[in-house]
Amino acid sequence: MILHTGANICYTLIRMNKYELMVVISGKSTPAKQKSAVEKVSSFITQLKGKIDNVEEWGKVELMYTIEGNDSGTFILFNIELNSLEVKKVSDKLKAEEEIIRFLIIKK
Repeated sequence: MILHTGANICYTLIRMNKYELMVVISGKSTPAKQKSAVEKVSSFITQLKGKIDNVEEWGKVELMYTIEGNDSGTFILFNIELNSLEVKKVSDKLKAEEEIIRFLIIKK
């Protein structure tokens, strides 16, 4: 972040970074709930002035170990651009989502 002040005006330039966001949705979820969870994630990102470049559904996969009582999960990969200061907010929102059993955000 670059902060420049002058003539009673404060300018803040915030850098947008590219991230990969992998979300694992409960294997017990109905297709409607899965779609709703993907829409909620997309909504979180756009509300924070982020940009979604691509969304890939990797499909339902059997998990190596049980996560929150789930033996399987649907993997969704989001390629996004987001202000680095907003990543924590996305993380907090995802933790609160009932259908999302795991997620990982990686800076590209």
